[in-house]
Amino acid sequence: MSVDKQQSTMLSAQLLLHIAEELKLPFLQIARHGENASEKNHNELKLVQVVAENALRLLDNYTLGVSMNLESYEQKLEPVSIPSVLYEASNQLRPIAKRYGVELNLKIKGRYNPVMADKQGLQAALVSLGSALIEAMPARGAQQLSLSFATHHGRNGIVAGIYGNNRQLSKDILKKGRQLQHGRQPFVSLSHTSGAGIIVADSLLEAMNLQLYSSRHDGLYGLGVAMQPTHQLELV
Repeated sequence: MSVDKQQSTMLSAQLLLHIAEELKLPFLQIARHGENASEKNHNELKLVQVVAENALRLLDNYTLGVSMNLESYEQKLEPVSIPSVLYEASNQLRPIAKRYGVELNLKIKGRYNPVMADKQGLQAALVSLGSALIEAMPARGAQQLSLSFATHHGRNGIVAGIYGNNRQLSKDILKKGRQLQHGRQPFVSLSHTSGAGIIVADSLLEAMNLQLYSSRHDGLYGLGVAMQPTHQLELV
């Protein structure tokens, strides 16, 4: 086995380990609430469902990212509406956002040409990113528990991002998520969330030759990804 392949295999194993560590907490919550839940206790059962679905979504997105980074994977490129993807991603995350007391907003103004992308991979990346930011907000002392899913024209194309009013929230979680990805920090040094959603988003975007970066929009701080519009196609 070549050195590059060994390193790749090791990083994949580390990634799976960190994700498994992060999933311990939600599955522990599932077990505890499941023990106390009854047919009459709909709130308990709903919480179990929300936590379980978010944990399983992270696993699904992780496996998709691994698949997309394999040479044998054939990306399904199609014209994609960024506002539509942001809308769908925010809707997927509303149940877990409600659990953490985080308000989700959609900020889309103007018209945007579609981009050529793998829609499933792009949406999975934004959902994973949003999940990580939602879970990090209460733990990192955000003044307002709200996030905005927004798009705007940037220097490098159309930017799709998730934003809040806490500068350190986006910078810290991106930095720590990537430190964790490359094994430079142990899991136990991170509070509340290991940043696994950032790792998954990075993996998915890397497979599409895209990059997650710190971004600003409308006075807010966040993380975004820039994509080139296709002027030959327009979505109705």
